[in-house]
Amino acid sequence: MTITLNHTIVPAHDKDASAQFFAQIFGLKIEPPMAHFAVVRVNDTLTFDFDNRENFESHHYAFHVSEEEFDVIFARIKEMGLAYSSDPMHQHQGEINHRGGGRGFYFYDPNGHNLELLTCE
Repeated sequence: MTITLNHTIVPAHDKDASAQFFAQIFGLKIEPPMAHFAVVRVNDTLTFDFDNRENFESHHYAFHVSEEEFDVIFARIKEMGLAYSSDPMHQHQGEINHRGGGRGFYFYDPNGHNLELLTCE
């Protein structure tokens, strides 16, 4: 049996602005709304469905990307002036990591979700 994650709900203070931020950073497409969700297509089988919430805990989302995708997304992060760090606790600001022979970094979205980009699993 193959199990594939189809979608996940991402809590946000402003679902539309959050979906736009996420799509812009990752170069993704915003889909037509699904019910009351602001939907971003991540890949052929996965959507992030943003939903307005007053209170929520910060989540961690990690994305495995190619070296080329890393360069493009990292350039967007720097162009937008977003803080990034080599570690999940954000102790090493302005640095990337080289775990497993690849590259990776962490940054926060406007809702405080801790996003991770990595080129090696």
